Amino acid sequence: MIEGKNIILRTVHPDELDKLYKLIYSIKDKGPYWHLNIQSYKDFFKEYQNTGFWTNEEGRMVIENKNGDIVGEILYFKGLDYQSGYEVGYELFGDKYSGKGYMSEALLLFCAYMFSVRPINRIQVNVMENNLASRKVVEKCGFTYEGTMRMATFNQGSYHNLRLYSLLREECPPLESLIGK
Repeated sequence: MIEGKNIILRTVHPDELDKLYKLIYSIKDKGPYWHLNIQSYKDFFKEYQNTGFWTNEEGRMVIENKNGDIVGEILYFKGLDYQSGYEVGYELFGDKYSGKGYMSEALLLFCAYMFSVRPINRIQVNVMENNLASRKVVEKCGFTYEGTMRMATFNQGSYHNLRLYSLLREECPPLESLIGK
């Protein structure tokens, strides 16, 4: 568990799998920028049983506010074999949690944690060009815009540009400076 000023990052508890599955895969609550890949509940549950949603290649944490509400998730996954770091994705579970700074705090805490426990030098985030809220999050966290990948993703019936952002180890504040603050 990693405690920040307004949020807690933690691994998934077994008793919340049903609730978490509904939050992650409820199509009606997704915004226009989230890819709608739906994993079966059986596979979701089996993956949790096998890995706890945490391996060297990929992992998932929930974002909880100080009231104990699960407000979102943050995840990482290994990209191409020759890349030295991870890609990170994140999602808030509903508009009622937007604009409170939860995601910016979670992303920076998560990156600081990953740099402290993994021998990586880089974390990257791909953001759909029109997703201004997500762009603000990565920019607030100190990520550097590296360029645009033209028509690199297909979502909701059309192709979209992706903006590539990265954060290097030396650009990220140390985890100790962010915990509880």
